[in-house]
Amino acid sequence: MKLNNIIDRIKLPFRKEKELFSSLYDILGFYPREIKYYKQALLHKSIGKLNDKGKPLNNERLEFLGDAVLDAAVGYVVYRHYEGKREGFLSTTRSKLVSRETLGRLANEMGLSQLILSAGRSTSHNSYMNGNAFEALVGAIYLDRGYDACLWFWENRVLGKYINIDKLAFKEVNFKSRLLEWSQKNRVTLEYRLTKQKKDDKGSPVFSFVVLLEGIEGERATGYSKKEAQQTASKNTLQRLRREPQFIDAIFQAKSERTKMEEEPTMLVPDTEQEEHDFIITSHKPHHFPDMEEEEQPLPAAGKPSPPQADDDDDDEEEFDLSDVSHRDSSREDIIAKAEAAAFADA
Repeated sequence: MKLNNIIDRIKLPFRKEKELFSSLYDILGFYPREIKYYKQALLHKSIGKLNDKGKPLNNERLEFLGDAVLDAAVGYVVYRHYEGKREGFLSTTRSKLVSRETLGRLANEMGLSQLILSAGRSTSHNSYMNGNAFEALVGAIYLDRGYDACLWFWENRVLGKYINIDKLAFKEVNFKSRLLEWSQKNRVTLEYRLTKQKKDDKGSPVFSFVVLLEGIEGERATGYSKKEAQQTASKNTLQRLRREPQFIDAIFQAKSERTKMEEEPTMLVPDTEQEEHDFIITSHKPHHFPDMEEEEQPLPAAGKPSPPQADDDDDDEEEFDLSDVSHRDSSREDIIAKAEAAAFADA
């Protein structure tokens, strides 16, 4: 009996290792060579683990590396996929693809979130934790197999299978309309003031706008069209309204001085992150864990992915939820906590 117990204890680590290898194969499409990188990529700082030298051991350094590699790989894919598009469009598309929200959704759909070791966190935190783990995974791939493997992983395991790049790239969110709706329902004056108009080195017109709410300066933005500049300025102003209670206070103080009346806001600030996720390709099939005895296939060369077909029936944008941030009904601490939880990725 004692001998059997000893044998079971010896087999247990190998069994867990085999399960991890199989799970990673299902996500990556290839087996890891150096499993230590992937183990660290899945280790959240909340565990509080230390290395042999007493220093924290978690996935933050791999997250930093993966973020840089992912920017390069995704930037290359977007550049090649959309020939002739301007730099602004390419940058926006890349930002959508590598946003913490998108990466968090990918981690869930691919089964990566189930492998993360953490002490447990709230749902809002998990969305960041999962996205960070995805970046750390890319960092692990880079150290284990190099840049070409990272590019192959994104093109062959993510695009088309989990993300419809065309739907994501051309999905437009009208932040100007949302800010206008908020200002009208709260009877706050809104103005877009053109601050500068010039031409860049190539002769293309460039416009700069600033948002004014009750004469209080919001955010500024620049774009190759008035619409682009106003949209960006509106988005950034909405984010500032959600994060800075003092900004809202100043606006309503200016309004009370203009109207000589003390009024409460009737509509809450829209959340710029709450958008429809129809660009994510969801799968209800259980994750497949292949047999470890299966011979590893050589990593295919990275090639140009075929553009996924967009579904015209899914283009309708869902109603925007306005129920999470208020001016007077919540304390400043509550506002700040809620705004931080829903803050724009990487902000």
